Amino acid sequence: MLHDVIALIALTAMEIVLGIDNIVFISVVSSRLPAEQQKLARQIGLLAAMGTRIVLLLAITVIVRADEPFFNLTALPLPVVLNKWLAAREAINGISVRDLIVLGGGLFLIWSSVREIHHKVEGAHEQHDAPKQVTFRSVIFQIAVLDLVFSLDSVITAVGMAESIWVMITAVILAVGVMMVFASPVSAFVEKHPTVKMLALSFLLLIGVMLVADGLGTHIDKGYIYFAMAFALLVEMLNLRMSAKAARKREKAAH
Repeated sequence: MLHDVIALIALTAMEIVLGIDNIVFISVVSSRLPAEQQKLARQIGLLAAMGTRIVLLLAITVIVRADEPFFNLTALPLPVVLNKWLAAREAINGISVRDLIVLGGGLFLIWSSVREIHHKVEGAHEQHDAPKQVTFRSVIFQIAVLDLVFSLDSVITAVGMAESIWVMITAVILAVGVMMVFASPVSAFVEKHPTVKMLALSFLLLIGVMLVADGLGTHIDKGYIYFAMAFALLVEMLNLRMSAKAARKREKAAH
């Protein structure tokens, strides 16, 4: 029993950490909706994430098989030298269902991030061309697609850290509950500070590249990504604080 409790605490904390990129993506995508629809979109997105994780946990055997290659690149009519090179690199040679999902999700995240960055950078210079208003359905679709990709890492981590299925499901529910509490404040903060929103989009672009690399057989430890995100966010917080301090000084000087 004690082992399960320890596993539950550790897994819940890990699920919250792994959910950071999910919160950032949901916050950025939902911010393009009308203000009255944004909170509902975030709630539906996080509930969808929880549902996806629970369904995948209940189908652990399918998830395990998803890592097994169903096709080898050496089966293609490639040059002999390239075939030998691929045969020596099993991670790249073997193509699994998980590889295809992660690769597709990474490309989708890169496309979404680049499009949003372009909108933010060029939108201010295109006053004559008002940006198209996204629909509630399209936002939910984007969230659902990325939920599946983010859920794979979450479920694989859960399976590796706990043995009891109830521990895994409880940890997922608790983690999503915490994310729901913080989703609105995070979204409000990101939307209030344009530089932070651009930083968040850069994070998503970085995660997209990492997913593509993972799908192509090159695993990158997420710890490096999270450290880079935390460091960049710390620098941005210091920059915002300095800017606020300078603004207060200017106000005092003006009076």
